[in-house]
Amino acid sequence: MFLRLLGFVGALVFACAPLRAAWHEASSDHFVIYADQKPEQVRAFAERLERYHGAMSYLLKGNANKPSPSNRVTIYVVRNDKEVRKLFGGDSKYVAGFYIPRAGGSLAIIPKVDSGDSEWDLSGEEILYHEYAHHFMYGTSSQTFPLWLSEGFAEFYAQTRFDKDGSVGLGLPATQRALEMAFSVNVPIERLLDTKAYYANKGKAHDEFYGRAWSLFHYLFFSESRKGQLKQYLGLLNQRIPELEAAQKAFGDLKQLDKELTAYTKQKKLSFLRIMPAALNVGTITVRPLDAGEAAIMPVLIRSKRGVDEKIAAEILPEARKIASQFTGNAAVLAALAEAEFDAGKDLEAIAAANAAIALDPKNINAHLQKAYAMARQAEAITDDKEAKKAWNAVRAQLVGVNAIENDHPLPLMHYFMTFARSGAKPTKNAVQGLEWALELAPYDVGLRFSVAQQQMFEKRFDDAIYTLGPIANSPHQSEMSEVAIKMIEAAETAKSIGSDVELSENAG
Repeated sequence: MFLRLLGFVGALVFACAPLRAAWHEASSDHFVIYADQKPEQVRAFAERLERYHGAMSYLLKGNANKPSPSNRVTIYVVRNDKEVRKLFGGDSKYVAGFYIPRAGGSLAIIPKVDSGDSEWDLSGEEILYHEYAHHFMYGTSSQTFPLWLSEGFAEFYAQTRFDKDGSVGLGLPATQRALEMAFSVNVPIERLLDTKAYYANKGKAHDEFYGRAWSLFHYLFFSESRKGQLKQYLGLLNQRIPELEAAQKAFGDLKQLDKELTAYTKQKKLSFLRIMPAALNVGTITVRPLDAGEAAIMPVLIRSKRGVDEKIAAEILPEARKIASQFTGNAAVLAALAEAEFDAGKDLEAIAAANAAIALDPKNINAHLQKAYAMARQAEAITDDKEAKKAWNAVRAQLVGVNAIENDHPLPLMHYFMTFARSGAKPTKNAVQGLEWALELAPYDVGLRFSVAQQQMFEKRFDDAIYTLGPIANSPHQSEMSEVAIKMIEAAETAKSIGSDVELSENAG
């Protein structure tokens, strides 16, 4: 999918990979994995991920519903850290794996599993557990959390052990953070507990923030003397009490908490949680080898799914066309070609490739979506009102067809709504309901959340808009989007008090 990614600079140099029989796909209830590894390794990885998800679901009482097949997290396992950094782009010196949350396309890119050199290293798999903990949190709670709690939660659950009896250990000691806390720049307790204060005083040197966040969460989770304080703290935050004030009310003397925390981290043994196999539902895992065409196109597909700019899209396209010319009867290859054509601005070619893929595989979701995207871009270029209306109706019919194949896929719902804004028409009630349902399916997609909030503002549903914008406005990771969300909330609150219309900026969504 074509994405203009901020900070994504430089060309990605990827040679066309030779055909490899080792590429396998593992498919489970919540994940799809593509890895150039042995089938037993890929299956074991999928099983660990499902056990991890099951353990978190059991402990946190998360949503037990299975995601739509195309809304599962897709994991691409590449050769090594170097390839991960090439795909990440920009300043990636220390990147060993990364995760991108988005509706209908959340993905993670990590090096080969079990690649950590020692217990003191962060492996790509452990990074994935950390990021999936965030994914799980955002998918099961509408509350927003301070930075320390968000990262401490993810670090806590990322420390995982998979035992041979099928049980899962959560909250194990974060050994790789021990060195961080011993040798990195100190983060005072008041700064740890106040996101704004931390960012305002953050230097360029590596600090102990993540290690301290993990240790504080671990301590509050297991401490008998402070039992119930974490729950009280969350309740205060939910009342919009400022972070530091909420911490002082819930935890008491912060200097005393700091002393206890220091002593706690020096203990030789720490508690952890053990979730027994009977509490876990791994589900069915299927593993299949990719065919020659799928294996050949995989480097192209990974780059496309990661997101490209105009330059990278132009570089990818010749490679995609070359591979497609060798596998003209392969639907997966042709769907990937359609995506590459669309990314490069070739709408007619994208539609032709998508149609060829659909003829071979009528339920190929990616092909159907790429066709819809290209049709929509063509419709935008039509100046005749009558012809434009006809074209937009065809786009909507295409998206309705995708929805019929996979009812709970958020992308056709989201793009169906967008056809009205892009064509200058008022969205139907069904389109608005579909957009809001898409957010229920993908609550971690920030762009989608903005779109829902904008529509709620236009409909003067100000309380709904405030609720929708909360996770962005209160995000511990400061950004321009947070500032926009805060301004929209202020506008909604003002409109509530005076009962007037609110004019929104085009940049709000």
